[in-house]
Amino acid sequence: MAPLTISLNNGEQIPWLAFGTGTALYNKDAANAVRLAIQNGITHLDGAQMYGNEESLGAGIAAAGKPRSELFVTTKLAKIPEGKTVRDTLVESLRKLRLDYVDLFLIHMPVDHTGRLKAVWKEFEEVQKEGLTKSIGVSNFRNHELQEILEVATVVPAVNQIEYHPYVFKASKELVEFNKKHNIVITSYGGLTPIVRHKGGPVDPILVSVRERLEKDTGKKVSEGQVLGLWLRAQGVPEITTSSKEERIKEYVATQDLPDLKPEEVEAINEAGSKVHHRVFCSWFDKE
Repeated sequence: MAPLTISLNNGEQIPWLAFGTGTALYNKDAANAVRLAIQNGITHLDGAQMYGNEESLGAGIAAAGKPRSELFVTTKLAKIPEGKTVRDTLVESLRKLRLDYVDLFLIHMPVDHTGRLKAVWKEFEEVQKEGLTKSIGVSNFRNHELQEILEVATVVPAVNQIEYHPYVFKASKELVEFNKKHNIVITSYGGLTPIVRHKGGPVDPILVSVRERLEKDTGKKVSEGQVLGLWLRAQGVPEITTSSKEERIKEYVATQDLPDLKPEEVEAINEAGSKVHHRVFCSWFDKE
């Protein structure tokens, strides 16, 4: 089955499920995990300069042997070293990744470029024009930072990758609306937070009841992690996740074949998630 994709505002397609090389693989050799992910059907690989493992991401891509045209590779700009340009850093990333272009290049952290966001975005537009990346976007951007680059943008960001799960659902509402208004796709990292970083919260019993309903309807084994993936899918939000375990990777891939959540199930997860605020990454995000 072809991977599920979502349309970006420039006509490109982003695969809904991505394998990320941050968190557990941060500064570690990701080659084997990436190879396993690709061989099990994941085509969207989400890396970053900051993760310190672009070379092993490139090695994993090479080892998997899948044609480049069937893959969607993302990397992200870290702090720009003194005397370097955005282009210099991307060319270096491409060398490490062993690629001629990436599919998506993001500004990783707006706080790394305070006072320079507009200039950095114009450099992003240039590397896209040159063909070093097919799409450009941002990550961890709040509304005022998006507004700042939109004032000078010829190209609207295709993506804003943020921490997104039921326990930041309420806090993210205005941000999600603003992105939607500008046709910017929200992509989610940390989507499994309710079951891996904040167990025992109000979302737990809802996940259990939805899982049981899906198991009954499909006759398949369903996990609570898959229910969280389906919650993201119901909102058109690509899921970026990771694991070094092959059975977990297979579980993520199998989520694509599961039926949609019912609207009332999505609403129940939203409501339960809104009772708690639990952000794991970028604590500064809640300070405007």
